[in-house]
Amino acid sequence: MPPDQPTTAVLLIAHGSRRPEANDDLRQLSEILRKKGLYPVIETAYLELSAPDIPAGGARCVAEGATRVKMLPYFLSAGAHVVEDLERCRRELTERFPHVAFELCPPLGVHPLMVEIVLDRLSQGSRPPGGS
Repeated sequence: MPPDQPTTAVLLIAHGSRRPEANDDLRQLSEILRKKGLYPVIETAYLELSAPDIPAGGARCVAEGATRVKMLPYFLSAGAHVVEDLERCRRELTERFPHVAFELCPPLGVHPLMVEIVLDRLSQGSRPPGGS
């Protein structure tokens, strides 16, 4: 990438769980996105209960050369975590790394493709917890 071009990183953020298999979804998503090659840096972070936390995830993006970080909440709605907690983390990262632009993207929400995902899951019927 030319030196005058910003390096954009993606920081995927989930709530976090004490159950490692619950956190694996975010790591799998990050690997799928890495293979697509659209962003040179893709990191994961968790709001709580798992590591790395959001400040550490943001710092890893910066350490990998990011000058712009798109923070994507892997949440379904803009509840308190997204509106308050993640915005606070974005401000703190901006203060810590003033030369980097941290952008908080909208949560997954009711995106048009979400309807198709919901219909697909409904068609699968009952599956044990943790199954895909």
